[in-house]
Amino acid sequence: MTDRTALRVADLPQNAPTPFDLRPDAGALEYLREQLHLVGLRKVRFFGDIRARGKRDWVLSGQLGATVLQPCVVTLDPVTTRIDTTVRRVYLANWHEPDEAETEMPEDDETEALGAEIDPWSVMEEALALALPLYPRKEGAGLGDAVFTEPGKQAITDDDAKPFAGLAGLRDVLKKDE
Repeated sequence: MTDRTALRVADLPQNAPTPFDLRPDAGALEYLREQLHLVGLRKVRFFGDIRARGKRDWVLSGQLGATVLQPCVVTLDPVTTRIDTTVRRVYLANWHEPDEAETEMPEDDETEALGAEIDPWSVMEEALALALPLYPRKEGAGLGDAVFTEPGKQAITDDDAKPFAGLAGLRDVLKKDE
């Protein structure tokens, strides 16, 4: 499978895995780049298979690889990151949506409801979005110290603002008096 077609569950063989191998073309890469707000995206490949688990449930297992360019959170220079991750989704026929107003998220975030189709392309998009670094930083990039104050006054540094900095100074004074 090399296109964006979702697979109908009714057409999947029960006794053999159904392989998929997604390698987005230039147009699809541009679409993904825009959707994920990336500077660049290349070498995307998502491959694996879908297989039956029991009589009614299905498991999608795959490997996602991509090279992404994102702006550095400090300098806005492009930062290149290689993503290589294992992806797994379990589709359950007897999935029940929580009906309470507030519900804790289950630890198993791979499980979802089984619909009429399983869409490896959508899984690839979601897995890529989740694998992106939240705060990409160029090597060696740092914010440094920023000091602001009124003219003629001594600036307060980060060390001065620490809650126990004054206690340490008091401790030192008391030791000298002993």
